[in-house]
Amino acid sequence: MFDRPQAGNRAVLVHIALSSQREEQEDVEELRQLSLSAGAEIVGEVTGSRSHPDPGLFIGSGKVAEIRALVQEQQADLVIFNHALSPVQERNLERELSCRVLDRVGLILDIFASRAHTHEGQLQVELAQLEHLRTRLVRGWTHLERQRGGIGLRGPGETQLELDRRMLGQRIRTLKQRLEKVRAGRALRRRARQRAPITTVSLVGYTNAGKSTLFNRLTQAQVLAADQLFATLDPTMRRLSLPSGMHVVLTDTVGFVRHLPHQLVAAFRATLEEVAAADLLVHVVDAANPEHAAQMEQVAAVLREIGADEIPCITVFNKIDCLDRGPAVLHNADGLPERVWLSAHTGDGIPMLLEALDRQLGAERVRLRVHLTPGEGRWRARLHEHGQVLQEDPDEQGGWSMAVELDPATWGRFRQQGLRAQRLEREGEFISSRT
Repeated sequence: MFDRPQAGNRAVLVHIALSSQREEQEDVEELRQLSLSAGAEIVGEVTGSRSHPDPGLFIGSGKVAEIRALVQEQQADLVIFNHALSPVQERNLERELSCRVLDRVGLILDIFASRAHTHEGQLQVELAQLEHLRTRLVRGWTHLERQRGGIGLRGPGETQLELDRRMLGQRIRTLKQRLEKVRAGRALRRRARQRAPITTVSLVGYTNAGKSTLFNRLTQAQVLAADQLFATLDPTMRRLSLPSGMHVVLTDTVGFVRHLPHQLVAAFRATLEEVAAADLLVHVVDAANPEHAAQMEQVAAVLREIGADEIPCITVFNKIDCLDRGPAVLHNADGLPERVWLSAHTGDGIPMLLEALDRQLGAERVRLRVHLTPGEGRWRARLHEHGQVLQEDPDEQGGWSMAVELDPATWGRFRQQGLRAQRLEREGEFISSRT
């Protein structure tokens, strides 16, 4: 029979400081918030330090005994480690502690599973969970792991473990095929928006930074906004009118977290592509969080991973109502808004953000020099359609050398789609730019 311990929500948290991974340490408070978001009742915490994790148990035998005593004293059902555990470590710890053991990756996957409501989100989370489970399947079927001889003990031609692995692989392939259809549908809708063209602005940021609250404040939407990690997973789009009369599409996206599991980055690829295709990013930061600088770097790392690190960005420092400061706007050397301090909860600074979006999206048009080959006539047509062609000269190979003027949003979109060009510093200046 299945030999894993029974379910329950009374949890003991374990955080071990590893000197070999000092720069990659997880935050203890974040583990508490993740556990509470998953519905756990925290009944104890164990901390410690090691130079390197133990290959078999991650922690030493003395720490295992300490955790076992706390589990028995508090009648805990679950031990949550603030680290990524290998399948062997997880299985060995469950045997030693006589209760379920969950690592950081499994905890985040569990939260995502409880928060995904749309069909697409549920497919994405199920795929991530199965990819994570595939390497851990053996622990649940140790009694059927091998065939045994003897009267009444001879096993089937194929072990239960092999059957489960095969069924798991078939389900993963099915989910990937369905998600590929979802990705194709999203790409089709994106192309329709780009042909319009419709300017898109994506809210990004660390989980619980206040993205959904800001989204609701700007668009009067009713997206769930709660003081918990990963309150919303499914992306939501609404139309937003700026003071100049320009209309944009504002997108609320899934929050990021330190060391976001690779299974989730892969499974949510279709959703994250909405971020990579945006004309402008609004990076929402929890200014009241003492770890906000580290959280900003984690968001930047995910943006680099999905290829969105070169998209123009305005950083919004949210929750100033928790600080002793008022709303403000900081401009860069070019005079464009770069940082905005506001409170999405009270509304202080919202007009400043709208003006900043207007200024950034309606900034002085960009002049570019573009070289196109004979096979890139599609780009030539799009430049004529969406920009102002200042100069166009055919070259000896049958291509074109063009000086064009585009608005920043269109240039950002074209750059994401592969157009290579260089800026013209002065009118009439020629710059060889094709790379």
